[in-house]
Amino acid sequence: MKISVLTLFPEYFEPLLHTSIIKRAKEKELFEFETVDFRTFTKEKHGHVDDTPYGGGAGMVLMCQPILDALKSIRTENSTVILLTPQGKTFKQEIARELSLKDHLIFICGHYEGFDERIREYVDIQMSLGDFVLTGGESACMVMCDAILRLIPGVIKQDSSDDDSFSHGLLEYPQYTRPEIYDGKRVPDVLLSGHHANIKKWRHEMALKNTFMHRPDLLEERECSKEELEFLQTLKEN
Repeated sequence: MKISVLTLFPEYFEPLLHTSIIKRAKEKELFEFETVDFRTFTKEKHGHVDDTPYGGGAGMVLMCQPILDALKSIRTENSTVILLTPQGKTFKQEIARELSLKDHLIFICGHYEGFDERIREYVDIQMSLGDFVLTGGESACMVMCDAILRLIPGVIKQDSSDDDSFSHGLLEYPQYTRPEIYDGKRVPDVLLSGHHANIKKWRHEMALKNTFMHRPDLLEERECSKEELEFLQTLKEN
């Protein structure tokens, strides 16, 4: 996979590429990553990439020419172009998984008051991190790249990502490590039993319980089995 980011601030992505798991994956050449400063494509005399909005209003709007010329310089028939905007679809784990299978992702990071509306006609997907506004698209892009890159084969163990929250429409089950007893609180006995079938059943039930308690909206979207519905009913009754 290759990721290209159109941005006015290439330096923003240095921490992502030089820290922890993503750093090791890049050193193993499991993905390619580049930033493209679209300011270098402007035809404005003083290097401007934005201008005042037609019709008046506060702030400055990014112009078509620098962004679209930058996009044209790197886009191929295998590229998927993502515009980061509060108007976009909310980014979720299932979207991260879909995007991790693409050959080439191009993210367009905005800044200032927004984009010239015509830029939207040249992208494949409009994406948002959530219902809030940031000073620019770079921080949202970095979060999305982290979520996508960890799903590429070889970046982390397959069974680790398979058990992630949201991977099966549920939050993750509780995790414990040593010591067995801390401040009077014990690790659940089932996890010490060595009985893999019972552990698997407990973890699934706890994932259902966590989701029921903290994100019941996810259960409304999930097609639960008969056994899961029966377990959820016991939670409601208690």
